[in-house]
Amino acid sequence: MEQNVLFAFLLTLLAGLATGIGGLIALFAKRTNKSFLSFSLGLSAGVMIYVSFVELLRQAEDLLTIEIGKQAGLILTATCFFLGMLFIAIIDKLVPSHENPHEMRSIESMHTQPPKDQKLMKMGIITAIAITIHNFPEGIAIFISAMENPSLGIVIAVAIAIHNIPEGIAVSVPVFHATGNKKKAFYLAFLSGLAEPIGAGIAYLFLAPFISPFILGCVFAFVAGIMIFISFDELLPAAHEYGKHHISIYGLIIGMMVMAISLILLI
Repeated sequence: MEQNVLFAFLLTLLAGLATGIGGLIALFAKRTNKSFLSFSLGLSAGVMIYVSFVELLRQAEDLLTIEIGKQAGLILTATCFFLGMLFIAIIDKLVPSHENPHEMRSIESMHTQPPKDQKLMKMGIITAIAITIHNFPEGIAIFISAMENPSLGIVIAVAIAIHNIPEGIAVSVPVFHATGNKKKAFYLAFLSGLAEPIGAGIAYLFLAPFISPFILGCVFAFVAGIMIFISFDELLPAAHEYGKHHISIYGLIIGMMVMAISLILLI
């Protein structure tokens, strides 16, 4: 049990700190590699969509139908699924779009737009808060999945880590505009990823002590809703914003294929 907990925390930490990779890209790259980002975002979306519909929802249905019966189990699975979507949608609604870290920005704007005055440091702080609010549900998703099935936790962590790379860029660029300091932009992008292990800590403190087949089924369906919403509301639209529609779709399909093979071989 303790080994599972440590492994789940480590996975969550590594996935969260992938925002630092985005910060490094923003710090050293001269231009945005749009093909790479479009493919990566599509790949991440493909993994999340496939694992949500094929694995998480199926497990939720199996657990809940055993606990409360077939019809009630199916109803509760669907209810928790849409509650997960509603939860992340409310978070998106509460965070203004200008400070929303999921609003994609390009590295080019870092070099073409001059830094603003120091009053905009407030924007950097708001961005950090926004990242924390947005990312802690992802930490819950990785932690709970890894606790129950380490192999499933790995593939979810990889998908979220991929999606955190452009998110790190999205944090670094406005913070650089606010401060004119690239190192500060990188550090804030790196530290913002700590929101995900915080989510894992919340899951451990409030959910792990009460884990049962019933609770686990509800959580799996809830997490599936969160990941489906992230895929359709953030990852795929962001890939389109980078202007590489077909490449993102290729990434989506390959992500689903990789997930299918992983489920067959690892789970």
